[in-house]
Amino acid sequence: QVQLVESGGGSVQAGGSLRLSCVASGRPLRSMTMAWFRQAPGKEREFVSAISGSAITRYADSVKGRFAISTDINKNTVYLEMNTLKPEDAAVYYCAARPGYHTIWATTLEYDSWGQGTQVTVSS
Repeated sequence: QVQLVESGGGSVQAGGSLRLSCVASGRPLRSMTMAWFRQAPGKEREFVSAISGSAITRYADSVKGRFAISTDINKNTVYLEMNTLKPEDAAVYYCAARPGYHTIWATTLEYDSWGQGTQVTVSS
């Protein structure tokens, strides 16, 4: 398994921005599909975005045009740039990983490594 450590969460007002980071250790990003999920209180964990080892990306409809996923191969880190944040974006955000190069998976069951989560709070 891969060890994942997220950071970058915090509290912002609606319309603000945050950048989440997830440092992976134990396997190179080029060989993995990395994803971000989020879970709000009382709700199921939901897919936000993912990037494959070959840099194919995918976004949930609710964040398209506002969020951007990227990687820094040298730092083995995946980022989630979140702009124009809305109160409904508030949640604990989790980084996830699994072996992959061309494929994107959007369900929690497909990922075998998870970070501890980072809280994002958006006030209206």
